[in-house]
Amino acid sequence: MDVYRKVFLMVVTALFALALYWMLAPFWGALAWGICLAFLLAPAHRALMRRLKGRADLAAGIITVLVPAVLAGPLVSLGVAFANQVAELVTRLQEEELRFDGQLLAQLEQYPFIGGVVEWLRQNLTATTEQLQDWLIGGAKMLAQTLAAGGGNFVLGALGTVVHFFMMLFLLFFLLRDGPGMLGRAVRLVPMEAQRKAALLKLIGSTTRAVVYGTGLTALAQGTLVGIGFAIAGLPSAVVFGVLAALLALLPFGGAALVWIPAVLFLAADSQWGWAIFMLIWGSCVSLSDNLLRPFLIARQEPVSMLAVFVGVIGGVSAFGIIGIIIGPVLLTVLAALLRFVDDALSQEP
Repeated sequence: MDVYRKVFLMVVTALFALALYWMLAPFWGALAWGICLAFLLAPAHRALMRRLKGRADLAAGIITVLVPAVLAGPLVSLGVAFANQVAELVTRLQEEELRFDGQLLAQLEQYPFIGGVVEWLRQNLTATTEQLQDWLIGGAKMLAQTLAAGGGNFVLGALGTVVHFFMMLFLLFFLLRDGPGMLGRAVRLVPMEAQRKAALLKLIGSTTRAVVYGTGLTALAQGTLVGIGFAIAGLPSAVVFGVLAALLALLPFGGAALVWIPAVLFLAADSQWGWAIFMLIWGSCVSLSDNLLRPFLIARQEPVSMLAVFVGVIGGVSAFGIIGIIIGPVLLTVLAALLRFVDDALSQEP
């Protein structure tokens, strides 16, 4: 009889879990954003709750009301500007022709920072200047058309549709208000020693903060600086290339340099040598800022493997959308921690 009750309970629980999965499937994005924002805003909620003499519901309500003004407004404005500038960039590339004359590489050799590299390219490159021009213009047009097709939706889709956004706000309120109790009940169900559960929770928190603060904010800062540099140099579509630089800054190699180096070549090809040198210096400072910003932003967090961040970001975005930037590295780090726990448990067995 005991076996029957246990099997019955397991089957019923599995069926209800499956039904719950189907019911929540359309809102996984909103749920994931709500959980991530609730975790990141939990310290602010606790501080506000102390000022309001323990009124958790009022503190959660205030934060939930402030989120659309602080988050949605800038994202919508950025998305509109992004879409408009992509359209302008495509039109400009179709109408204008880049001048890439045969003396360009020889002129670039005179500059101390890039002269050696350019000389090597001129001596070993077999392509003609006409081919280089065609490749450069063709690649730029292809990139701009790709961004035009999906870029605006990508930025505006960071929080989903309007329905998903308000669903996220609804979930955020309850997760802020009742999150600690819900987390405590969920942790008690985990069949693991209390010490290991505490270590796992600390690891999840540290990984999430390290990814958001160390990787996300660093990429955002680099994208902003690249966009500012483009605007100062008079380059078109500063917002588009700033967003692109922020996305590429998530990569462990190349990063924002994949955006500002072509800008330097474009300015040089257009004989704007002063602005080309400015963009070279500005872009170098932007890329070097990664070595200063990342350690500063994650100084209090646990170190996160760069491989886990890279694989997690790429796989996470493919599987979960833009929220995968956070979820992917966290899942890989937690999986590695669980494997270490299993290995420790097996090694302790006689």
